[in-house]
Amino acid sequence: MNPQKTEGTDLVKNSILYKEFLAEREEILRHKWIESEKAGKDIGFERALLDWIVKYRSGWRNERTKTQTPRMPAN
Repeated sequence: MNPQKTEGTDLVKNSILYKEFLAEREEILRHKWIESEKAGKDIGFERALLDWIVKYRSGWRNERTKTQTPRMPAN
């Protein structure tokens, strides 16, 4: 395997942006499961994605930012 390609893949997988993407995707999949259970059928990823963005993304990001941001000590 190409060592440069492996380094690039590792860099992406270890990046904060990628980790945030995975966390958001997990929330969307959870939302899809809940809403599909309510509907009694699979609502599909796209519908779950749009519904989650409209209803929950802003609040989720705000809460995540609060809990993920390192606190600086007060002087």
